[in-house]
Amino acid sequence: MSKRVVVDPITRIEGHLRAEVVVDDDGVVTEAYTSSTLWRGLEVIAKGRDPRDVPFIMQRICGVCTYSHYLKSTMAIENALGITPPLNAELTRTLMNIALFAHDHPVHFYHLHGVDWVDIVSALSADPRKASELAFKYTDHPIATGENDLIRVQEKAAKLAKSPQGLGPFANAYWGHGTYKFTPEQNLIALSHYLKALELQRTAAQMLAIFGAKQPHPQSLTVGGVTCVMDLLSPARMGEYLVKFQEMKDFIDNAYYPDIVMAAEMYKTEGSVVKPAGVKNFMAYQEMMIGKNDFVFDSGIITDNDLTKVFEINEDLITEEATHSWYKNDSALHPYDGETDPNYTGFVDGESIGPENSPEHTKLIDEKAKYSWIKSPRYDGKPMEVGPLACLVVNYAKGNERVVKPVNEFLEKTGLPAAALFTTLGRTAARMLQAKIIMDHGLTAFNNLIENLKVDQETCASYVIDKDKEYKGRGMGDVPRGMLSHWVRIKNGVIENYQAVVPSTWNAGPMDAKGQHGPYEADLIGLKIENLAQPLEIIRIIHSYDPCIACAVHVMDTKGNTLNEYKVDPLYGSCSV
Repeated sequence: MSKRVVVDPITRIEGHLRAEVVVDDDGVVTEAYTSSTLWRGLEVIAKGRDPRDVPFIMQRICGVCTYSHYLKSTMAIENALGITPPLNAELTRTLMNIALFAHDHPVHFYHLHGVDWVDIVSALSADPRKASELAFKYTDHPIATGENDLIRVQEKAAKLAKSPQGLGPFANAYWGHGTYKFTPEQNLIALSHYLKALELQRTAAQMLAIFGAKQPHPQSLTVGGVTCVMDLLSPARMGEYLVKFQEMKDFIDNAYYPDIVMAAEMYKTEGSVVKPAGVKNFMAYQEMMIGKNDFVFDSGIITDNDLTKVFEINEDLITEEATHSWYKNDSALHPYDGETDPNYTGFVDGESIGPENSPEHTKLIDEKAKYSWIKSPRYDGKPMEVGPLACLVVNYAKGNERVVKPVNEFLEKTGLPAAALFTTLGRTAARMLQAKIIMDHGLTAFNNLIENLKVDQETCASYVIDKDKEYKGRGMGDVPRGMLSHWVRIKNGVIENYQAVVPSTWNAGPMDAKGQHGPYEADLIGLKIENLAQPLEIIRIIHSYDPCIACAVHVMDTKGNTLNEYKVDPLYGSCSV
């Protein structure tokens, strides 16, 4: 007899997300549905505003991906108005983008996704000396893994365990779960890097703020270029960026990379980690300019996991539909014509698996109706996975040597086949490899900027907005979570329509009119869950996408009406509609 398992809310993400699966008698998922349960937004706010103000508004879509939206929104306005920013501006934007990736990817693995791999309680029983020696197996230059370092880390964790809150930020997890594979010593190494990565969050944020004035919500981008001229002409500020860049690169090379190699070694037989991805289509967009017309990553699409063919993107084939989303118009609309009128229908009564594997009455998704605030983007009618995995497999298939060499080196080091790329393990490794590739080539952008400033100090292009003309444009690229696009129509000198199609919309969207699942849902189908009351496997797969649901849901009621009310239990962290 089938049963329902509900994980709500999924924590350690940005925004509000619910996962609901149907399992058979063997605990295998036969159907899966994911729902964004909180509504917020900015697209409607943009209407009627001066286009030059909109990028500052759009970066408020999220408190994590601020620079991503700021940049792509600025690019959308520039594209609409036919503006080409000076090379200095483009390279400065790249340096800020490098800082964002250097911040985002380590934070994702260590602070959001890491405890899906690392058993903190197990680390308390580790031998610090053995762990310190083990660290050299994975890198010649370990970070924060000296014996004394690890003793202090263990003492901190033990102190937390004895506190009234019990393990503090590590409380209420599924410690001891049968799918954890690290030894106690490996868990201790990763825990030490978790704490070190907390320190380096500050370094990466400062790195972006050197040219952005602050982080989050930097201020130095403007339609046409950048405004941080004095910083670019200051040797001290440029030197400060270089120092922080090297610090972040060292951590990525000698902590992040070795830990993913360690994970690949220990988890290569764990079903929730090596289960093939449900959606076999991948899309990525050109990103990270390091020289004139020179980008680290290229655009493209691969379908059915076929690395022998790469197709170019036709932007006219991108649509969003709302068959199972809480909006009125179900049609597949191009983003230039997108609509965001709400039509909330709620959940239905039913039973799911409770904490002790017993049935409990709850609210369930009605999969035959609407069940999420996220739309369903499609390319030529097909679901697509976007993100670091898509970026790497597209560029690997295109023969991009900046990608081919490090991917082959990683596969050789871990002994994994190329097919392992199309899994949760591959997705997690791709995020690390993308960070490494960016840091390996980031100084090219830095040095090219220095050289260009010697002969050209232009940082902003001039332009005119003709109120008698209509414009449309888009800003596209790959941000830390995947392909992001902002689409704008300008009429009478102000915004007529605005849509943002974000990575987590592509990945987290519900079923479409054809019954095709998006990547989150498709990835869960066929998953074996060891303990229905502790569905760590579900969380591990969803976290591998680094969900940013705040980005995926970004509309509002402009009349100020109460749309719904949410009650959050502060003791257990549960959320009910």
